[in-house]
Amino acid sequence: MAYTVTSLPTINYYPISNKGAQITIGSGKDEFFTRQQPYPYSHEVSWRNWKGQEIPFFLDDDSGQPLLELRSDGTALIDPDIISAAFYLLSGWQEYFSEERDQHGRFPYSASVQHRYGFVTMPVVNYYFDVLKTAVEHVTGQPLTPRRWANGASWAAFITHDIDNLYSAWKAPAKSALRQGRLLSFGRQLWRHLTTPDAWDNLAQVQQTVASYGAKSTFFFLPEHRPAANGTPNADYKLQKVWPEAAAAIGTSEIGIHVSLGAPYHAHLKREEHRLQHLRNGVKAYGIRFHYLQWEPRITPVILDTLLYKYDSTLGFAEYYGFRNSYCLPFYPFDFQQGKSFSFLEIPLNVMDATLHHPRYLQLEPEEILPALTLMFQEIERFGGVCTVLWHNENFDPANENTGPHQFAEIMDYLRSRNVAFVNGQEICEQMG
Repeated sequence: MAYTVTSLPTINYYPISNKGAQITIGSGKDEFFTRQQPYPYSHEVSWRNWKGQEIPFFLDDDSGQPLLELRSDGTALIDPDIISAAFYLLSGWQEYFSEERDQHGRFPYSASVQHRYGFVTMPVVNYYFDVLKTAVEHVTGQPLTPRRWANGASWAAFITHDIDNLYSAWKAPAKSALRQGRLLSFGRQLWRHLTTPDAWDNLAQVQQTVASYGAKSTFFFLPEHRPAANGTPNADYKLQKVWPEAAAAIGTSEIGIHVSLGAPYHAHLKREEHRLQHLRNGVKAYGIRFHYLQWEPRITPVILDTLLYKYDSTLGFAEYYGFRNSYCLPFYPFDFQQGKSFSFLEIPLNVMDATLHHPRYLQLEPEEILPALTLMFQEIERFGGVCTVLWHNENFDPANENTGPHQFAEIMDYLRSRNVAFVNGQEICEQMG
């Protein structure tokens, strides 16, 4: 899926089945997977240099042998077990077998190996594949090229918006005025709310702003108006009521479902899916993203697989930008119960606006945002990946000077300057299928 590959040479493990292998990979630490523990021991993680970059290799005790040996007889030897290491990161093994969860039921970034070893902005699995790619090219004598995107672009960007609120822009300043006893200011805020459109009722503005860059928006609508059982707020609007106006505002933009993982899980999602289908005249939403990025690895993907969505775009850390599964391309998540891939595509989430300045997250200054993200963007471009951006509609409000329209414009200007292909989720599924 990552490269244009017509055929692969014989790849085997050493020493059990290396006879006749064109590429031999060092035997892995099979006992790790039998332990079903979330994290490898510290001595099972080594750092090795690959093309001038220090890369963490999991389930590797660094035997002292070269990382990659390209032999004169046309064969190749890869010392660390990059197959097991890639599986460990891509499958989300650490969060499946960990009991760590935050107040929203999410596997926290602070508990991850990405945080422990400091590589969340490095797509490590892509580096593993680059090692294997180099070995394949040596053995076959044929170059492997990364996949190309629309109009021959070397990488792609997926611009998304979670629509949580349409009518709440007035609340924070009104509450502040009331707490401070500024009754006249409070009255003005209330009067403005009652007589003029809310600053967050701006879907047409969002669509037009994104389109001005030659890009496409994907809108994830939240059909649930009532708070979740744990008190987590859902939409401040009733989708059925606002849909005619919202549909006109977004035009032909792609839509997806944005829904909390509530109980009963399956019935809850089926109800919201049916509601959105009905409003969209039977056109099925291709994708889904869970509210608050809630994702329980033992439950959520199983539900999605039964509902036959084409893609999900939830898997990113709320606390930090980067790569939750250490990979910058879409992939099929692993079903631990069945021992095979799920049928839906995961389009990883790389950066969310709230991550950048939220009091519980990074608290970056406005001028720090683009420089902080640039290294991650460069990694995605290097491997021909997809950069998924989540920018809520409420942060197109000019009153937001921290993660507002100016910061979004800087990101979009950068992406456009690097000749990225702007795509939506359906197009990604068609390209990766």
